[in-house]
Amino acid sequence: MELPRRQFLRLAAGAAALPAVARMAAAQGYPSRPITMMVPFPPGGLTDVVGRLVAEGMRSSLGQTIVIENVGGATGSIGTGRVARAAPDGYTITVGIWNTHVANGVTYPLQYDIVNDFEPIALLADAPLLFLGKKALAANDLKELIAWLKANPDTASMATTGAGGPSHLLALLMQKQTGTRFGLVPYRGANPGVQDVVAGQIDMMIANPATAMPHVRAGKVKAFAVTAKGRLAIAPEIPSVDEAGLPGLHFSLWAALFAPRGTPKDIVGKLNTAAVSTLADPAMRQKLADQGLVIPPREQQTPEALAAYQKAEIEKWWPVIKAAGIKGEE
Repeated sequence: MELPRRQFLRLAAGAAALPAVARMAAAQGYPSRPITMMVPFPPGGLTDVVGRLVAEGMRSSLGQTIVIENVGGATGSIGTGRVARAAPDGYTITVGIWNTHVANGVTYPLQYDIVNDFEPIALLADAPLLFLGKKALAANDLKELIAWLKANPDTASMATTGAGGPSHLLALLMQKQTGTRFGLVPYRGANPGVQDVVAGQIDMMIANPATAMPHVRAGKVKAFAVTAKGRLAIAPEIPSVDEAGLPGLHFSLWAALFAPRGTPKDIVGKLNTAAVSTLADPAMRQKLADQGLVIPPREQQTPEALAAYQKAEIEKWWPVIKAAGIKGEE
């Protein structure tokens, strides 16, 4: 009976090892087919711009097509949730931003965990936001805008990208800091909101430079301030919030790549290498800079650095969001 028992144990051990062997084989042959990159917001916003630019560079490195899928709604939680439930094989990844991988974890009753259900890949870029106003507004700078808002309470409207998003949070902080009151109108993404500011249907918005700057340069909207300590390199004429009259209202909207939890480390490593090589390309760096985006230093582009950064952002902003009483509506 000894020999059959040994054979049985060997067979059992071999069967137990099969999933690991299969994962290793899959990682070695990865990628063998197109990859889907989820952009959980409508086309035209910062997430979409970053995703398309980075996907363009990663295609060359990986030797496979990267298909962009835009799924908006619930401040990015609908599209992000699809990735959380996707097979962890490296063929579905997402562009996560501050909304999806920080704020949504406390503002929405999610069916997934923003930390534990994802594998960090790489931090791609970040950018401060711009205070915008429609062209017909009487105010020509932020101090004049605040004075006008105080004189006309509950008259103006401000577009936001949904409950708990940066524009919503900053609007509430602005109201608290200045004692102003104005209506908040949620949109599915930054681009639709900015379009309505351009059309004059909405008075104000706090939006990312990638979406806003083409309209600022064309003179279709007014730019009152940048949510940073310093001015934007691509728009040095726009003052910082500290200079403009809202000192300390600093915010940077970052974008990063994530994969579903359980994606093999070898595959995460290949995706990270492709992203890092893309960010190192001078032409790509210029394209991102032209959108008002700042590329993080090389040491901040690792999966481990992204995990640490996300954790720090959660610890910083969750108390602020909770104190503001912000809850999303799906």
